[in-house]
Amino acid sequence: MDAEFGKIVWQDLTVKDAEKIKDFYSEVVGWTSKNHPMGDYDDFEIKPSKDSEETIAGICHARGSNANLPPQWLMYVNVENIDQSVTKCEELGGRVLDGPRTMGPNRFCVIQDPEGAVLALISNQE
Repeated sequence: MDAEFGKIVWQDLTVKDAEKIKDFYSEVVGWTSKNHPMGDYDDFEIKPSKDSEETIAGICHARGSNANLPPQWLMYVNVENIDQSVTKCEELGGRVLDGPRTMGPNRFCVIQDPEGAVLALISNQE
């Protein structure tokens, strides 16, 4: 991940039936998708149109390591240090809903602010 700290670098949606929801958004906003193998099932890479190669988001099943993620569009913000951000979150009245855990070369976690809003934090570990 080559992004400045504080920047939104990814967004995804984790739901029980990703196949159905992927089709919903394809019909509502015109997105297309590409299967993303997850072992015994597929999640989906979302593209803005059938002619685009750019992946703009993911729609994932709430299974395995994603079973605890909330069913909402989740933004991922690049931070310098996950552990420091988690500590500061908890000091300021927030809480960690998932993680920190490893995803490829990155570590990430999902936090909830004191008002209940949810955000993912991600940091490159290379």
